[in-house]
Amino acid sequence: MDKAYYVTTPIYYVNDLPHIGTAYTTVVADTLARHHRLKGERVFFLTGVDEHGQHVARAAERNGVSPQEWADRMVVHFTDVWKKLNISNDFFIRTTSPRHAEVARKFIQNLYDKGDIYPDTYEGWYCVPDESFWLPSQLVEGKCPQCGREVEILQEENYFFRLSAYADRLLEHIDAHPEFVEPEMRRNEVTSFIRQGLTDQSISRKTLTWGIPLPFDENQVMYVWFDALLNYISAIDYGIDDARFESIWPADVHLIGKEILRFHAIIWPAMLMAAGLPLPRQVFAHGWLTVEGEKMSKSKGNVISPYELIDEYGVDAYRYYFLREFSFGYDGNFSRDNMTGRYNADLANALGNMVSRVLAMVERYRGGEVPEPGSAGEETDAVLKQAAAKVFGEVDAYMEKLAFNEALQAIWSYLGAVNRYVDETAAWDLAKDPALAARLDTVLYNQVEAVRLTALLVLPSMPGTAEGIWRRLGFSDSVHVHHLPAAGAWGLYPAGQKASKGDPLFPRIEK
Repeated sequence: MDKAYYVTTPIYYVNDLPHIGTAYTTVVADTLARHHRLKGERVFFLTGVDEHGQHVARAAERNGVSPQEWADRMVVHFTDVWKKLNISNDFFIRTTSPRHAEVARKFIQNLYDKGDIYPDTYEGWYCVPDESFWLPSQLVEGKCPQCGREVEILQEENYFFRLSAYADRLLEHIDAHPEFVEPEMRRNEVTSFIRQGLTDQSISRKTLTWGIPLPFDENQVMYVWFDALLNYISAIDYGIDDARFESIWPADVHLIGKEILRFHAIIWPAMLMAAGLPLPRQVFAHGWLTVEGEKMSKSKGNVISPYELIDEYGVDAYRYYFLREFSFGYDGNFSRDNMTGRYNADLANALGNMVSRVLAMVERYRGGEVPEPGSAGEETDAVLKQAAAKVFGEVDAYMEKLAFNEALQAIWSYLGAVNRYVDETAAWDLAKDPALAARLDTVLYNQVEAVRLTALLVLPSMPGTAEGIWRRLGFSDSVHVHHLPAAGAWGLYPAGQKASKGDPLFPRIEK
């Protein structure tokens, strides 16, 4: 069995509701998973929630329920919004699951037996919301350098992971595999951090009970990030089903926000090295989203729920905007004006209007039955076919680089070629002359075939729209059962099949 393409999101904290930032990573991961499925590959796409830690315990306490009750209450917000966004994850992991606990305990026992975990006393500054320890020199004006919130002093007997022992191996690996951390600026941050010197990391808590107990000391629980990172292997049965694990691991890409880069690009690979496991092929850290130029915060009241935008613009318009508007890996700014502008220009006009025009002409001139091409091709036909022949390769190359906005630019460039073909061939003029019936048949067929390819092109980013186009084209099966490159060849639309215009894919939004 070929190894699956394995893509992951971070697992999200259940101390708060999902917002457009968490949804951003998940939509990206889903698009990547769907792209690889479209290519005929076996895919494993993982997402889930991180349910342990002091921040969850405190949130539960504030709400007068147990941590498990709080986690059970909060997890549905994530599963519901992912369903709404048409997220096609193969598994949803909860770190409170018995299987995850079993794998985590096996893993940490292995490291303990090898001598990579040892007891010591920890004293330092701790940020509860980020679940991060900081040295005094790392604090910014006495506060967490990551989130800017208050930190508290912590002193207790803990167990430590010998992270310092893996500094040289980490640098060697990154040097040999620069694609391991992307984009480049994040890779530079990681190597700079390692060169400053790595300290051994506290990996347990004695004063907290909400977590997975250590197998070699039941009086302590695993520190939340240590247990959380292990979700990537517990979900695929590490130590339980070796054949399944080896058919999926290593991950092809961990998609994360830049705030958890240190955990994923330094601590996680060191843990895997200690366990003798292959490292993920890539850790890709994206930037933060601001809203109308300001950082999202509850105090400003500008935290946006995905539901809010889905209700306003629709699921696929939501997905399209966040993939198209931002360069993945860098910070981006959400703006309603920009989203409305993109919706009307890109979706209502360039895509929706093109599909409507093409299918309306088939209905008007051929009663909805797509004709057999009836004449020798002209130069305009060749130009359209050339655009179709190259666009799939362009999109694939951009997707391999996780350049989602550029992949969509390539698709919209192709849509531009289709719209030009519609204008230049002017079926409405051909229809006036019975002597040009064969030429009209060719033009109508080419336009419909271009629409068929459009459905395949937009499938990863806008799966509902792809299916809607497929239905309008008269197919009885699902667009999702077709694979590239075979389905991307020109001329596969079955002449004689009935197509219908249907309702507008993207009705214009008036500001």
